Amino acid sequence: MSENKEPHVAKFVYDFTEGNKDLKDLLGGKGANLAEMTNLGLPVPPGFTITTDACKVYLDSGEEPAALRDEVSAHLDALEQRMGKKLGQADDPLLVSVRSGAKFSMPGMMDTVLNIGLSDKSVQGLAAQAGDDRFAWDSYRRLIQMFGKTVLGVDGDLFEEALDKAKEAKKVTVDTDLEAADLKKLVTAFKKIVKKEAGRDFPQDAREQMDLAIHAVFDSWNTDRAKLYRRQERIPGDLGTAVNVCSMVFGNLGPDSGTGVAFTRDPASGHQGVYGDYLQNAQGEDVVAGIRNTVPLAELEQIDKKSYDQLMQIMETLENHYKDLCDIEFTIERGQLWMLQTRVGKRTAGAAFRIATQLVDQGLIDEAEALQRVTGAQLAQLMFPRFDEDAKVAQVGRGIAASPGAAVGKAVFDSYTAVKWSRSGEKVILVRRETNPDDLDGMIAAEGILTSRGGKTSHAAVVARGMGKTCVCGAEELEVDTKRRRMTVPGGHVVEEGDLISIDGSSGKVYLGEVPVVPSPVVEYFEGRMHAGANDADELVEAVHRIMAFADRKRRLRVRANADNAEDALRARRFGAQGIGLCRTEHMFLGDRRELVERLILADTEAEREESLKALLPLQKQDFVELFSAMDGLPVTVRLLDPPLHEFLPDITELSVRVALAESRQEPHENELRLLQAVHRLHEQNPMLGLRGVRLGLVIPGLFTMQVRAIAEAAAERKNAKGDPRAEIMIPLVGTVQELEIVREEADQVVAEVEAATGVELKLSIGTMIELPRAALTAGQIAEAAEFFSFGTNDLTQTVWGFSRDDVEASFFTAYLEKGIFGVSPFETIDKDGVGSLVKLAAEAGRRTRPDLKLGVCGEHGGDPESVHFFHEVGLDYVSCSPFRIPVARLEAGRAAITANGSDHR
Repeated sequence: MSENKEPHVAKFVYDFTEGNKDLKDLLGGKGANLAEMTNLGLPVPPGFTITTDACKVYLDSGEEPAALRDEVSAHLDALEQRMGKKLGQADDPLLVSVRSGAKFSMPGMMDTVLNIGLSDKSVQGLAAQAGDDRFAWDSYRRLIQMFGKTVLGVDGDLFEEALDKAKEAKKVTVDTDLEAADLKKLVTAFKKIVKKEAGRDFPQDAREQMDLAIHAVFDSWNTDRAKLYRRQERIPGDLGTAVNVCSMVFGNLGPDSGTGVAFTRDPASGHQGVYGDYLQNAQGEDVVAGIRNTVPLAELEQIDKKSYDQLMQIMETLENHYKDLCDIEFTIERGQLWMLQTRVGKRTAGAAFRIATQLVDQGLIDEAEALQRVTGAQLAQLMFPRFDEDAKVAQVGRGIAASPGAAVGKAVFDSYTAVKWSRSGEKVILVRRETNPDDLDGMIAAEGILTSRGGKTSHAAVVARGMGKTCVCGAEELEVDTKRRRMTVPGGHVVEEGDLISIDGSSGKVYLGEVPVVPSPVVEYFEGRMHAGANDADELVEAVHRIMAFADRKRRLRVRANADNAEDALRARRFGAQGIGLCRTEHMFLGDRRELVERLILADTEAEREESLKALLPLQKQDFVELFSAMDGLPVTVRLLDPPLHEFLPDITELSVRVALAESRQEPHENELRLLQAVHRLHEQNPMLGLRGVRLGLVIPGLFTMQVRAIAEAAAERKNAKGDPRAEIMIPLVGTVQELEIVREEADQVVAEVEAATGVELKLSIGTMIELPRAALTAGQIAEAAEFFSFGTNDLTQTVWGFSRDDVEASFFTAYLEKGIFGVSPFETIDKDGVGSLVKLAAEAGRRTRPDLKLGVCGEHGGDPESVHFFHEVGLDYVSCSPFRIPVARLEAGRAAITANGSDHR
């Protein structure tokens, strides 16, 4: 056990009256917001918060801080005085809940224990005080069940099985129909389960219950499911969780009591209205667990109008105070409303854009804050295809539209199968009665989630929205049998595991088979085929349009496209591209031109080589004429041929077989034999580090000069046609300035020859890719011969890490992600500490040599939201990415500019 090192802090425990919403690092999100609501004068049950600092000490040393017990005792004494009762006393016990609460919301991932303080003696006092035996014994069985599972590690299914047996014996289907005598027997059964499985009696001392529960909450920070969720959501693992000890209020005191979750706006659509779920005669865990189906929050007005009106007023107060969609948990105890939690609510991508613009229109936030309320990842979700509503498909059910999207996959009925099939390349839909935190693995692996129970506030709905995963909840007409791995739909049709189903998270509809998809209205907007109007899709488009317009006004980074032909270039331009940052010329040599490349490689004489290059020149020129026309007036960065030449030759095994067969049949095979000899000659153990890029241009005379001539002649032709070509020539894989100087000298000569022949002045800039560590380290020297740098972060990541991307992603990246070595693949988001350091170093060194050096990035990191912020920070001029990711890069470039200017108010 490591030494107990406690941080230097004033105290480890704060009363709800002492904190505020800005202390989330210390008090966690739940504790900070409970304090904030207390400060606002809202009805919050009294309590106190144990800080994240205390959790960090406990997790680091295995022991709680020395001062913690005394501080908890002092705050417990104060709470007992305020409430006029003592924890666990026999006649009128004070009961408390012990709940987790990290800085960032992790719904259902960590532990909570309710009703602490009940024992064989105090349950009698609670019954007498409440005048309700059933309520007291129901609360006691809940405590033993939650405590047994959470604190003592007892298999929760054992309690559920005992509960099911009790209901079967009573011939009832819901636990609210069990009477006090039934629940008293159930308590005895639960205590026997604890004794057998945990090897100890259920603790009767209330303080022991509370202390053990606090430690269990601390421990839950490092459960497998919590760590997996943090990796999924990129939440740091060293934050720890706070613990909230709150005096209990009871929603299970009869029909005039209940519990619910409310949203100040619809988290699925963003529309204003009354959204949420309510459950009479229940405690909070019943709602989020989805065990019993709730009623819509609007029905509370008929059930308890006084509490409903008060709740509506509080919701308005909280939304105006937080200036955002608020997610609220509440309990009604015999007509008295209590607020148990509020937080800025998770929402779908569409809701995020709608709500951001609504709040601007209401004057609650400005445009800069609205831009910070949405993300590139959310915009990408909105660009995914959706189901074709006119398709002739069999709809078999409809649930609650909990998280939008169009998901198709094979039905699976448990998390293990979802993960297993997904890893085998299958697309799956996870089907459950209701999900719980143990299903997180399967939820991540699945294309979508379908449950027959629960509502918009159930575990499945909340977690799915947070992950941007399609989800339909509460499809009650579907009978899910997880044991037999099947689902029965209306009409008696049975969906077996492995059958294909489709779920629409925007409408809640469930279909048999695969439903065809159509383009997203947001993509149609970017394509120029949809404009704002009256329907729901048009409202979303209008919200996206407004936020994108502001992002474009604010961003400093320009956004270019990776495109190799006129069709892709035109689409990229419609998506807002401000030029082409990477034209891969090797893509132009495939198809019908492969034979010409083979002839070039096989050339034995200079004359044969010149003949091949001469044949390729007009084809290359036409490529560039079309590209410069599509991008007229915008820069086009053309990368000269980069991949190993062997990629243009047949597979060595196939070719060897062909030659061998021809020889055995005594058939002519001279050309195949020459090809085979060339393949052997060019064969390399590691071709990505071999003869490619600038090395090709230096080894094969005339190859690069042919390409430069094609670029120059195409530019001259466009200029003569009154166009405005802005060509940039990029030399790949440069590792030393001498390579660049030689190629540049040849290129300058060719450009001069074309200018003389055409009478057109060409302003072609020449630069290089920085994709090797040595290039980054000697960038100051290379800048002497380069007018621009474009960072090839795909190759730079490979060479910095020593990874072969094609091999490692399939072999060990999954294990590295699961073990937490990577938070995310370095090919997906730039490794700031390693690769990023080289980018920053090269950018600074290059501009010291050439202050006007233009800097860009053309690896796919250019379209990754987090990476875009990094490229803004290090001073690049532009990012370049695939056409589909251009809107995402534009949005994130705007957000990066706002953040850098200190306008991030959140």
